[in-house]
Amino acid sequence: MSEDLLATFTDLLTSDFGVPADEVSADATFEALGLDSLDIVELTLALEDRTGVKLGDEDLEQVRTVQDAIDKVKERQA
Repeated sequence: MSEDLLATFTDLLTSDFGVPADEVSADATFEALGLDSLDIVELTLALEDRTGVKLGDEDLEQVRTVQDAIDKVKERQA
Protein backbone atom coordinates (compact mmCIF):
# COMPACT_ATOMS: atom_id res chain seq x y z
CA MET A 1 0.00 0.00 0.00
CA SER A 2 2.76 2.50 0.90
CA GLU A 3 4.52 1.73 -2.37
CA ASP A 4 1.31 2.45 -4.28
CA LEU A 5 0.85 5.74 -2.44
CA LEU A 6 4.50 6.68 -2.99
CA ALA A 7 3.99 5.99 -6.71
CA THR A 8 0.86 8.16 -6.65
CA PHE A 9 2.73 10.99 -4.93
CA THR A 10 5.64 10.65 -7.33
CA ASP A 11 3.29 10.81 -10.31
CA LEU A 12 1.45 13.86 -8.98
CA LEU A 13 4.62 15.70 -7.98
CA THR A 14 6.31 15.10 -11.33
CA SER A 15 3.31 15.71 -13.59
CA ASP A 16 1.58 18.55 -11.73
CA PHE A 17 4.47 20.31 -10.01
CA GLY A 18 7.48 19.55 -12.22
CA VAL A 19 9.48 17.83 -9.49
CA PRO A 20 12.10 15.47 -10.96
CA ALA A 21 11.12 11.87 -10.15
CA ASP A 22 14.57 11.07 -8.78
CA GLU A 23 14.09 13.74 -6.07
CA VAL A 24 10.86 12.21 -4.75
CA SER A 25 11.36 9.85 -1.83
CA ALA A 26 9.42 9.01 1.31
CA ASP A 27 11.72 11.14 3.47
CA ALA A 28 11.80 14.15 1.13
CA THR A 29 10.30 17.28 2.63
CA PHE A 30 7.86 19.25 0.54
CA GLU A 31 10.02 22.31 1.15
CA ALA A 32 13.06 20.54 -0.30
CA LEU A 33 10.94 19.57 -3.32
CA GLY A 34 10.19 23.26 -3.88
CA LEU A 35 6.54 23.22 -2.79
CA ASP A 36 5.04 26.07 -0.82
CA SER A 37 1.89 25.94 1.31
CA LEU A 38 -0.39 26.68 -1.64
CA ASP A 39 1.24 23.87 -3.64
CA ILE A 40 0.63 21.48 -0.75
CA VAL A 41 -3.06 22.41 -0.71
CA GLU A 42 -3.23 21.83 -4.48
CA LEU A 43 -1.42 18.51 -4.03
CA THR A 44 -3.93 17.34 -1.42
CA LEU A 45 -6.82 18.24 -3.73
CA ALA A 46 -5.23 16.25 -6.56
CA LEU A 47 -4.57 13.42 -4.11
CA GLU A 48 -8.23 13.46 -3.06
CA ASP A 49 -9.23 13.09 -6.72
CA ARG A 50 -6.92 10.08 -7.10
CA THR A 51 -7.55 8.30 -3.79
CA GLY A 52 -10.87 9.62 -2.55
CA VAL A 53 -9.18 10.58 0.73
CA LYS A 54 -9.69 14.13 1.98
CA LEU A 55 -7.03 15.60 4.23
CA GLY A 56 -8.20 18.48 6.39
CA ASP A 57 -6.33 21.58 7.48
CA GLU A 58 -5.42 19.95 10.79
CA ASP A 59 -3.83 17.06 8.88
CA LEU A 60 -1.82 19.41 6.67
CA GLU A 61 -0.37 21.20 9.69
CA GLN A 62 1.39 17.95 10.65
CA VAL A 63 2.63 17.03 7.18
CA ARG A 64 6.25 17.89 6.38
CA THR A 65 7.46 14.94 4.30
CA VAL A 66 6.04 12.67 1.63
CA GLN A 67 5.95 9.86 4.24
CA ASP A 68 3.95 12.08 6.62
CA ALA A 69 1.37 12.57 3.87
CA ILE A 70 1.32 8.85 3.03
CA ASP A 71 0.74 8.06 6.72
CA LYS A 72 -2.15 10.54 6.90
CA VAL A 73 -3.77 9.07 3.79
CA LYS A 74 -3.43 5.52 5.19
CA GLU A 75 -4.87 6.72 8.52
CA ARG A 76 -7.91 8.17 6.71
CA GLN A 77 -8.36 5.02 4.61
CA ALA A 78 -8.47 2.79 7.68
